[in-house]
Amino acid sequence: MTTKSKTIVDTVRMLARYRMWADQLTFDAVQALPPGEATRERPTLFKTMIGTLNHNLVIDLIWQAHLEGRDHGFKARNVVLHAELSDLWAAQQVVNQWYIDWSDRQSKDTLDEIVNFTFIGGEKAAMSRADILQHVVNHATYHRGWVAEMFFQVPARNPATDLPVFLKGDRA
Repeated sequence: MTTKSKTIVDTVRMLARYRMWADQLTFDAVQALPPGEATRERPTLFKTMIGTLNHNLVIDLIWQAHLEGRDHGFKARNVVLHAELSDLWAAQQVVNQWYIDWSDRQSKDTLDEIVNFTFIGGEKAAMSRADILQHVVNHATYHRGWVAEMFFQVPARNPATDLPVFLKGDRA
């Protein structure tokens, strides 16, 4: 089996689409849980599935602002922007589509550009645009894992959102 060698542009575009796909599976699975499970408090940092998914949205919005060179306005990373799953999913789809559209406009040169930003804690830092996108996708994967762990507490089966499943094309 041979695979096509991907450029950084190809990889960034693929990762943005992977993110939308994985989030769709996760939100669909959370929606299908028995009533109250998404908001049931659990022994985790963001307290609930909704809290954890809100954290992902907040981080996405922060990095979107960094990529756009503007202030994001957040003072904390644990803000619940949307208490209802349907509202949260609608907002997440908007930002995920923004990242897809953004990735489609990038070139190798723009992805190599360094973005200077300030962490919420006040520390100055800099990353390339490509590294920022990779972080956004990786961060969401990490916290979808937290949600997956909470599925075991229901108990319920969480969806397989692994990158190889996406790349294989089993996207039923």
